[in-house]
Amino acid sequence: MRVLLSTIGSRGEAQPVIALAVRLRESGQEAVVCAPPDFQEWAESLGITYVPVGPELHATAKRPMGAVPTPEQRRQMIEGTVADQFAAVGSAAEGCDVIVGGGALAIAAHSVAEQRGIGYVYAAFAPITLPSPYHAPPVFGLLGQKPADGTVGNQTLWTQDARRWNVLWSAALDAQREAVGLAPVSDVSRHIFTDTPWLAADPTLAPWPEPSELNVFQTGAWTLTDRRPLSPELEQFLDAGEPPIYFGFGSVRAPEGIARTMIATARALGRRAILARGWAELSLDEAAPDCLAIGDVNQQALFQRVAAAVHHGGAGTTTTAAAAGAPQVIVPQMFDQFYFARRVDQLGIGSAHPVGDPTTDSLTAALRRAVGPHVVKTAHALASRVRTDGALTTARRLIETY
Repeated sequence: MRVLLSTIGSRGEAQPVIALAVRLRESGQEAVVCAPPDFQEWAESLGITYVPVGPELHATAKRPMGAVPTPEQRRQMIEGTVADQFAAVGSAAEGCDVIVGGGALAIAAHSVAEQRGIGYVYAAFAPITLPSPYHAPPVFGLLGQKPADGTVGNQTLWTQDARRWNVLWSAALDAQREAVGLAPVSDVSRHIFTDTPWLAADPTLAPWPEPSELNVFQTGAWTLTDRRPLSPELEQFLDAGEPPIYFGFGSVRAPEGIARTMIATARALGRRAILARGWAELSLDEAAPDCLAIGDVNQQALFQRVAAAVHHGGAGTTTTAAAAGAPQVIVPQMFDQFYFARRVDQLGIGSAHPVGDPTTDSLTAALRRAVGPHVVKTAHALASRVRTDGALTTARRLIETY
């Protein structure tokens, strides 16, 4: 069997599909990943066939927070990504038996599968991204949206969300579909999600709410065991004192001045700090023995040795921290990050920073709660319940089905 894994997005989307590709290959199947070029070198180092699509995304983390494109810029972005995806995914699908679309922006995956007469599976990475009366739709910072305030019912919000998808994507999607002989789509979001989506999220951390009109198969999070050693410099820093606080925003944008705020927060609590530079290229103002700036790192290993992890709340980072038993403070910016912030708070394994840019006072208050004895104990206890077999479960399901 040959499987095409298609996604558009940052590391939070690319890493899970690469993890699934590895599991498929280990199970004796062929797997091709079609994703942004930022991750090609990494995937190919793991032996994965990789087809790049669209421009590099790395620079997007340096754009100003809150910057919203004009309607014309948005139209050009949408038309560009849809055209790029139809070309790249269409080519990569040659000889494939099924296409797995990972994340909502994998716009072309279902249409290419339909055109070729092969199977299609949509996979979400967080429950909140799928329609349900139990939660509101996530928000895209790119569109200038804000989180729901509870004054409008969830069903109404999902109806509005479906209309928004049509307004934004129908013209570009249908133009490409017409070019390959396919009929127009009346409901873009349902076309992408289908009635039988798979949910690649941990059932303890992010369960699917039932009952539901969708037939959701929850696989568990698609994680890849990271066997990279920590650098000698990092090992030396960890060994030099009490467990530090980890701060990082991964591949998303970071609020202005956040690096200084993070270091000041750690010091306010008498803690050392590790600052992950991330795509935003955060840096320290000056060298100091109580803080260390690092690049890409094995979070699975590092999070087992920190006092807490302060981060943006992406699905992958949240799951990794939960599996390591590290208390968390989530500073959400967009999309599913608000959901994971609430879940960490509800589960008692950390705290959610209030919406808005953190100050030293606000972040210190959130971190003080997270490193309290009860939260630390709860986070350690929950770690054993986080599944690590999601990608393997998915690979087996694909093999059985297709």
